[in-house]
Order: sequence, then structure tokens, then C-alpha cells
Amino acid sequence: MDLLITLDNHSPLPLHQQIYEEVRQAILCGKLPPGQRIPSTRQMAKALGVSRSTVTQSYEQLLSEGYLETVIGSGTYICTQLPDDLFDSQPVESIEKNNSAKIKFSEYGMNLLQTKNVPILNEKQLEISFRYGRPALNKFPIKLWKKLLDKYCNTSLEWLDYSTEPLGYKPLREAIAIYISRVRGINCEPEQVLITNGTQQALDLIIRLLIEPGNIIALEEPGYVSARLIFQAYGAKLLPIAVDESGLIVNKLVHSLEKENIRLVYITPSHQFPTGAILSLPRRLELLNWASQTGSLIIEDDYDSEYRYGDRPIPALQGLDNHNSVLYVGTFSKVLFPSLRIGYLVIPKNLVNIFARAKWLSDRHLPILEQQVLTDFIAEGHLERHIRKMRSLYDYRRQVLVKALKFHFGESVEILGDKAGLHVMVRLNTNMSDNEIIQGAAKLGVGITSASSQYLNPNIYGEFIFGYGELDEEQLVTGVERLTQIIKG
Repeated sequence: MDLLITLDNHSPLPLHQQIYEEVRQAILCGKLPPGQRIPSTRQMAKALGVSRSTVTQSYEQLLSEGYLETVIGSGTYICTQLPDDLFDSQPVESIEKNNSAKIKFSEYGMNLLQTKNVPILNEKQLEISFRYGRPALNKFPIKLWKKLLDKYCNTSLEWLDYSTEPLGYKPLREAIAIYISRVRGINCEPEQVLITNGTQQALDLIIRLLIEPGNIIALEEPGYVSARLIFQAYGAKLLPIAVDESGLIVNKLVHSLEKENIRLVYITPSHQFPTGAILSLPRRLELLNWASQTGSLIIEDDYDSEYRYGDRPIPALQGLDNHNSVLYVGTFSKVLFPSLRIGYLVIPKNLVNIFARAKWLSDRHLPILEQQVLTDFIAEGHLERHIRKMRSLYDYRRQVLVKALKFHFGESVEILGDKAGLHVMVRLNTNMSDNEIIQGAAKLGVGITSASSQYLNPNIYGEFIFGYGELDEEQLVTGVERLTQIIKG
């Protein structure tokens, strides 16, 4: 193992003390984790160009203080139990706070520091997790995907090179334009399609180009928390608009006291997150009419519209727009797999140039190989076949979940939203707090998410989001049965 240690011959500290200090700091800050083997005194002396006795002296001090331990016949290791419990005496959060106080951040950086509940993926592994947004990964056609990967890996080196297309791989943009035009009623040309690193990058580009701190963004209440956090980090003023069984209550937006100053409206009309409501056609037309009159733009996040069970889908908002008021955001994370960080943004023609520049400055381009494979996956019909297969599976799993909830909770449960997507929002009539339910369920190996975090003004309790995409019938039924033990006793 190599270990970078910098020695200063002009320092008043002797060399053995410098080695001691550098190794100790590397241990305390985690660069040398507990149980890690370190170089022998002979190896370290040779690497640093010092005598072995100098290194031995520093190692002996570290050994005596409990930072190192020796294993006869094996070597010297970082102690598994360290003497300085630095992280108990000074939590990581306080370390970050102390360090950040010395740094002058931008307005964006300061907003980000003050933004609460920024999600960090550190999920506790539970036997049954009703987490939302997760597709059934074990049903993905991996052999087919690998076959397409091999095709491009073995026949061309193009995927190893830089891309010269700031909007993304052109054949993929063409395939997406054809696909969304046919299945979602989108009006666009390939030149209006920008390939993004998922929905988050699309939203980030929109806000950076169109919003100044203090500008007003209207959004659904409750709504998608990750979008809200992006808006807050850029200093936007958020205007929550209530939703009901028909989606965003456009009348509340139209008659808002701040309606003239609203720059953007963020909406999930095809399957409102998290309630599951579908924005009715009259409200879609009302919203578009308002946007055309005020000059506001609409962000349409169409995150899982492919999965609608029963009723025929309503055309996307963008397809009804005659005034270039809609920025349409799509993703493949739900229909394929989350680690495929490929999404797309359909931009009005007058904004294409500025978005292309911003995207190029942001990350140049996504991996070309994955774009090539996805192009064939769409063009050869594999995407639509996969969606048809998964639509049937998810419809069945939704029915299993709803049936189990109604069977065990009866009139104490209300299922919200339309028959669509990969999750349902549930309202439970109980005297228990959300945290009591979540913690009790976790003890039984069940993960459940409160919907309270999706509200800008979190004063609603007893609402939960149940994802069912990745759970089979037995897991769904067992998970609900265990929740019954917690809530009903």
C-alpha cells in the first residue's frame, strides 16, 4: 500500500514527529480506515528516504497511543478501536459547519447549506421496502441489453471518443422524438430534444437559465420534493398550489395574488406526485391559456406516464400547447432501470440554442455507448414491448397491494389517485404518529415512507407512499400484514 506523507526538512518538528502527525491525521480523517494494513518500517523508510529508526520511532509512538496494532507474522494495522473518539466529541455535521464558516460561498452555496432535507442515499436494508420509484429490475431483459452493448463495443470505437453533438446523440434524439410523438402526442422535432443526465439535470438547466433568486415558481402541494429542493437552492420563491382528485387546482393559480409575477409552474399532470391524480383535460387547457396570457412557462414532468391501467391516457400537456409555453421533461429511469442516467428535455425552438450551450458547459455529453444502445432499444421496438409487459405486471401488483390494504384496514384506509404509476398514496386513520409507524414497521423489517416531506407546509399526517414496482405478491401481502401488527396492535 502506498501512503503519501510530506516531510519538511526545514520544519522545527523532527522527522519522526512529522511522520507521526501525518499518519495520525490520516487515521482520524478516515484516509486510513480501521483494520487497514500499513507499510512496514522498512518500506516506509525507503519510500520517504529516511532512516528506518526514524520511522520506527514514529510507529512506536502510534502503537503506544493505540492508533496502531501489530499482528505477529502479518504486519502493522490501524487499530479497530481508536483512542480519539473524534466523531463522538465533534459530530460530522458540526465539523462541516465549522469548516463552512471559514469559506465564503456563493448565494447558491449558502441556499444549499440552509436547505433542509436534501436526500442522501443511505437506505437501511430492510426485508420488505415500499420505497417508491423503483421498477422491477429482475424483469429487465438483460441478455438483450448485453447483446446490443456487444454490437457497438465490437464494431466501432465511436463510443470511446468525444461527442460533437451538444444536444446529445442524434439518432437517439430522432428515436425519442418519434416515440413520444406517437405515444404521448408530443409536437417536436429531433432538434428540440436535449439528452440529459436524468430529470434532475433537466430541472437544474431550466432553473439556471430562467430563474433569478427571488423569482416565483408555482408548484403542486404536495409535490416532488427533489424538484422543490433544486428550486430552493437557487433562491426561488415557492408558491404552493393545492391539488385535488383532478390534479392541480388551476383556479387557485389563476386567482393568486402573485399571479403576474410567476415565472415558472412545475407540474406532474399525467400522474401527480405523490397523490396519483391525473390533471383533467379542462384544467390542462385552462393552465395553457393562463400561461399564454401571462408569459409564464410550464415544466411538465412526465416521469411515469407509460404506466396507466384501465383508462386511455390523456395527451401530454406539451401536445396541447400552441404557444411554446411548455418545457417537457422525460426519463427512462422508471421504464428501464435507475442507473441508466438518460433523460430528455423537449425545448421550444426559440430556446434550443441557449440550452445547448448550457448543457455543453455543464457536462459535454453523456456516455455515447449507452445512448447508442438505447437508440436501438427504442427503434427496434424493444422499449414498447418491455413497457407492455411491465404494465401488466405493475397493474397486477397494484391490485394486490390495494386489496391487501383494504382487507386489513377496511374503512380506516383511503387509497388516493388514479390507477397508474409505480406507487399509491394512502391515507390511514390512526392515532399513531408517522414516525411511530415508520419506526415500528422498521423493527419488523418493513420500510414505509411518510408523504409529509412532500408538502412545502408539512402539517398533514397519516399519509404514506407505497411503492410496489419491485415487490412480488408475497412481499406486498406480508408487508401490509406486518403494518397491521403495528397500527392495530
